[in-house]
Amino acid sequence: MGKISLEGMEFYAYHGVYPEERVIGNSFVVDVFIVTNWEAASVSDDLNETINYETIYQICQVEMRHTVQLIETLIQNISYAIRRQFRTIQAITIKVRKNRPIPGHRVSHSAVESTESFVNQCPRCQKPFICYGDDTCWCFEKKVSSETRENLKTRFQGCLCNECLSFFAGN
Repeated sequence: MGKISLEGMEFYAYHGVYPEERVIGNSFVVDVFIVTNWEAASVSDDLNETINYETIYQICQVEMRHTVQLIETLIQNISYAIRRQFRTIQAITIKVRKNRPIPGHRVSHSAVESTESFVNQCPRCQKPFICYGDDTCWCFEKKVSSETRENLKTRFQGCLCNECLSFFAGN
């Protein structure tokens, strides 16, 4: 397990509540820190076995183009897009700094930071597993019938690990 970070990504975008921010724009700095198990990549020396930070940059670049009012919304959009791309994220921290956040006032920057952890304990087998808790979760990939899915929801609190889902799917 280790941490992969991409820090100091600079973007010019049009996020903000004030009308002038949405017209004039502002400069933003984005930092992304990801906790993941990159042991396989360190052995294989294969980029496909780890988190590609160029992809992280591209995701941030795309999300910065989608104008929102709140930095909090921006952070959630970035986090979701990253989770859709990578399945091995154990935790993610995203920090966005907005330079000169209040038009006409002397303020260097504002910052919003969010940390999310995705390591859960399977309620059936008690093993730790990664679950993003949204439509990127393993539950949405396994071919479990709707009846079985409803049964599992009543029997267990939360998502099940991939192995337990495979068991119930008959794989």
